[in-house]
Amino acid sequence: MPEPKTAEEKFQERLAAWLSTEGKPFESGEIARTYKERAKRFMDVVDLKEPKQVPTVMMAAGFVAAYGGISLADTFYDAEKTAQANRKYLEDFQPEYLLAGGGMPIGKALDILGYTMYKWPGGDLPDDTPFQFVEGEYMPVEEYDQLIRNPEGYVLRNYYPRIFKNLKGLENLPSFFEPAEIVGVAKLLMPLATPQMQETLGKIAEAIEYLRSGIDAAMQSSTENLGRFGVPSLASTLTFAPFDLLADSMRGTRGALTDMYRCPDKLLAACDALVDASVRMGIAGGLPGGPFVCIPLHKGADAFMSKEQFEKFYWPSFKAQLEGIIEAGMIPLPFVEGSYNNGRLDVIAASDLPAGKTVWLFDQTDMKLAKEKLGGFACIGGNVPSSLFATGTPEKMEDHCKKLIDDIAPGGGFFLAPGVVVDNAKPENVHAFLRTAGKFGVY
Repeated sequence: MPEPKTAEEKFQERLAAWLSTEGKPFESGEIARTYKERAKRFMDVVDLKEPKQVPTVMMAAGFVAAYGGISLADTFYDAEKTAQANRKYLEDFQPEYLLAGGGMPIGKALDILGYTMYKWPGGDLPDDTPFQFVEGEYMPVEEYDQLIRNPEGYVLRNYYPRIFKNLKGLENLPSFFEPAEIVGVAKLLMPLATPQMQETLGKIAEAIEYLRSGIDAAMQSSTENLGRFGVPSLASTLTFAPFDLLADSMRGTRGALTDMYRCPDKLLAACDALVDASVRMGIAGGLPGGPFVCIPLHKGADAFMSKEQFEKFYWPSFKAQLEGIIEAGMIPLPFVEGSYNNGRLDVIAASDLPAGKTVWLFDQTDMKLAKEKLGGFACIGGNVPSSLFATGTPEKMEDHCKKLIDDIAPGGGFFLAPGVVVDNAKPENVHAFLRTAGKFGVY
C-alpha cells in the first residue's frame, strides 16, 4: 500500500492543477498566459512575497445583476439571464479574480424543499430585495447532547425537518448502520417506504432535477468565461466556523450568546463536535484544482463578544478547523466580517498556524494593525468600504486604495479588496477600484 500523501504533497498537487493551463479551454495563448500570470501573482502574495503588482480582488454580487439589467430574482430563477449578466460584467470591467459572484439559480429548488431559514427575491420577497436570513432558535437548548453525540444524525433527523417544511419524513430516517448484517437491510428499507418518507424523497429528487439544469448552465457559463477572460477563481468552496454553525443557524444569536453563561461546557463541546463536519464542508465539492476555502466569519467579531470570550469559545474550534483544512492540502480564506480590532489579532498571531498557508480578508479591521500582527505569516486584504462603491467618487476611491497600498503593500503579502460583497455601486467607482493597483501598486 502506498504511503498516504502529506499535507504539503496534497497542497502542491492541487496548486499545480490550479496554476496549470493544460486542459482549460482558453480561446488564445494570450488569455492562457494572462490566467497563469494572475494565478501565480496571487500565490506570490499568499507566500508573503512582493509580486510585480498588487492583486486586485473584486467581490461583486448584486452589482453584477444591476449592471446586467436583470433583477435579483433572476439570479435565483433564471440561469440564462444570470449567465448573460456575469458575462457582461466580465466583459466591461475585466476583473483579475473572481470571489463571490452574480448568483446561482437555486430558487425553484428552495421552493420545492420548503426552505424557511432564508427569504429570497422572487420567493417571499420582491424581485429586487436582497435575500434575508430569518433569525430563530432552530435547535432547543435541551438538544445539545444529541448534537454532540452524533452531529450528522442530529442535523438529518432534527434540524433539517425544522428548516425544510417539505422534508418532515427525515425525522424517521433509519440508522445507516443497519445493513452491517444482512437482516438489517430490510430494517433500513422499510422506513424509507412509508408515505411520508416517499413524499420527502420525491421532493428531494424533484429539487435535484431543477437544480441540476441550473448548475449545468452555471458551470458551462463559468467554463466559457474562464476561456474567454482568463480570470482565476479564489472561491473553490465554502464553509463556516463551528461556533457560527451553532450561533447563526442552530441556536441563533440570542441562544448562543446566552449559552456562554448558561451552559458554557455544552457550547464548547458542541463546537468541538462540529469541527470535523466544518472541515468536510470546506474540502468536499470544491471546483477542480481550486486551492481556496472561503470561511465567512460572523459571531466572533468585536460587536458580538469580548476578546476573552473569543479566546475561549470561538478560537479553539476555529483554529482546529483551519488546521484541518491545511492538513487536507487547501488554503483557508477567512472572510472577517465586522472588525477584529479588540485583541483578536493577538490571539491569531500567538497561534502556531504555519506561514503562507492562510489568506485573511478583512471588513472593518484596522489594516495597519492586521499587517503588524499577522504580516509575518498570513496574507491579508480588504477594508475598502462599500460606501465608497455606492456613494463615493472615482477620486475618493483612488485616494482610499492608494493609502491602503502605501501603508500595507510594502513587504508583500497584500491584496486589494472590498471589505464586503458589493451589491450597490456606481460603475465608475468599480472601474476606479479595479485600475488603482495598476497605477499605485506596482512594486
